Amino acid sequence: MEQVLELLKKSESLLEGHFLLSSGKHSNRYIQCAKVCMYPERIAAICQIIKGKLQADNVQVDCVVGPAMGGIIVAYELARALDVRAMFTERENNIMTLRRGFQVHKGEKVLIVEDVVTTGKSSLESIAVLKEQGAEIVGIASIVDRTNGKLQAPYKLYPAISLQVQAYDASECPLCAEGKLQLVKPGSRKMPLV
Repeated sequence: MEQVLELLKKSESLLEGHFLLSSGKHSNRYIQCAKVCMYPERIAAICQIIKGKLQADNVQVDCVVGPAMGGIIVAYELARALDVRAMFTERENNIMTLRRGFQVHKGEKVLIVEDVVTTGKSSLESIAVLKEQGAEIVGIASIVDRTNGKLQAPYKLYPAISLQVQAYDASECPLCAEGKLQLVKPGSRKMPLV
């Protein structure tokens, strides 16, 4: 866990301060795993940690699937570590789909992989698509688990690291009340300024 934390901080994937999240909530931490994925040796090391957790539970995997965008690189690298196929799901007309000729076979053991799991929404949408094709879902893996133990899914989560991230409604944000830290809007999603 310390190794993962060090790699995230070294890559500036884990920031501490006062952040405006895409949900509109405020937070004391911000996680942008795309930055650790810029360094192949760092993401490879993180995927080896996830692989170790899967092996400890004797999880058999035939294919790794990551929801686009955040899960694509992680799924590829973890599949490489496991020596299995990798693919990704993506939204088409706001519906998660498996496109580009990707397919899973009936009974194939599939691991879902994301960069950060917060609510599990993308994973669950991907699972629904894959189960329609007859896949057997064996778990969900991620670089970071920031569910705070509240993942509502019938699958075991295999994170490289679990991080507690506080999120506050803007009207109840203690960081705003303190007034010491400027509110920063990082991230990849476009959203209106508050």
